[in-house]
Amino acid sequence: MRVDVVVIGAGLGGLACARDLVDAGTDVVLLEARDRPGGRVEGEVLADGRLVQVGGEVVGTVHHAYGRLADELGLELVPSYTDVPGETYYDLTDGLHRGEGWLTDHDHASLERLTSALLATSRSIDPAAPLRTADAGRLDRLSVHDLARDVAATPTALRLLDLGLRYTGIGDSRTLSVLSAARTCAAVGGHSPDDYAMWENLKVDGGSSRLVDALVASIGDRIRFSVPVVAIHVGAPCRVEVDDGEVIEADAVVCGVPLMPLRAVEISGLSEERLRALRTQRSTPVSKAVLALDSAAWETVGGNGQILSERESGGFWVQGGTILSSLNGPEVIDRISTLPEDLATRDLITGLERVVGPVGSPWVLWRHWGSDPWTRGYAPDWAPGALLDVGPLHGRHEPPFYVAGSDHWASGYMEGAVATGRNAAAALLGDASTHPLYPAAQ
Repeated sequence: MRVDVVVIGAGLGGLACARDLVDAGTDVVLLEARDRPGGRVEGEVLADGRLVQVGGEVVGTVHHAYGRLADELGLELVPSYTDVPGETYYDLTDGLHRGEGWLTDHDHASLERLTSALLATSRSIDPAAPLRTADAGRLDRLSVHDLARDVAATPTALRLLDLGLRYTGIGDSRTLSVLSAARTCAAVGGHSPDDYAMWENLKVDGGSSRLVDALVASIGDRIRFSVPVVAIHVGAPCRVEVDDGEVIEADAVVCGVPLMPLRAVEISGLSEERLRALRTQRSTPVSKAVLALDSAAWETVGGNGQILSERESGGFWVQGGTILSSLNGPEVIDRISTLPEDLATRDLITGLERVVGPVGSPWVLWRHWGSDPWTRGYAPDWAPGALLDVGPLHGRHEPPFYVAGSDHWASGYMEGAVATGRNAAAALLGDASTHPLYPAAQ
């Protein structure tokens, strides 16, 4: 088989790329190892007909590539969990708090100093080339926890900072480099990810999986499912081998495979530096749980459904209606992964009931993205020193080899998958300026 372009991976990055190439008249085949599209964006219909999102779910005002694509596909973005009225709860190891009364003005002021320091650093960073930043080596080896101490953040402020990082599945302030955190701010035009009202305030009406459905409809029969790729040779022509031995030739390859499972794919024809960058990058292990309740139990305690936890999980937020979502990251993933799923579910419900009271026997769905063989991770892991390890080729194409997917962006949001996918297509078509890698930073 011979085509113009092989796109590998039908996550949002691969789908967005393939859609733009098809629209341009390019002969494309899109290969997907799973038997479904979407990658880490997935909807599931419950027995009662409710559609829930067990993968990527929310975006924000700062995410321009995703919003533009949704608009082109005729999908509406509506307010997310950040618009739900009520108080946020904090389930700490030493007690439960409604609202931020456990924080003093001094705590808030020290957090503002930390945010100001990160934003000031971000203004000197090109998110597409962070290692060109003055003093990049020191900034990447410095953890956010170290910076917080440098600006005299209080212990309670540090506790809130780590709660937020745990809530979003990232880890904690010790496992995040300053250069990476500042780059994340730069990637969206200078906004801190602590500002959920800018970063997570929007979602596709009806669920993010509707975006996947619309992309699939626009690509048609060019997608082939259940065809894991085992080898990629970059050359003239490029050759892509799938697990049954079939070889597809093409002028170019777009690789949208998450970088952890990509390590199992044999790759030849790339420069040693490019290949090393792909092999060096790591991802955080995260499981997502979705709880379908009979009622909005959080309303009975004056809550908004947001619960930040130091205990059994990273916390909860309202997905929509009476559905809650929960991300469970590095701090709890080892315990979850060693438990039978029914016991992990029991612990999850115990943590919720400690805040909102009895919730009966809700439906609970899990997606263990950290152990899923086709993802083996959730979002890029930018621990201190990781950007230096990956080097200056992060997110860069090496024609005729192009990269797509949130691993190649500065953060793990769906925005990254869309932005990189469309950027890869535009670069292939000869005008990457039509879809810049960091549209919000322009």
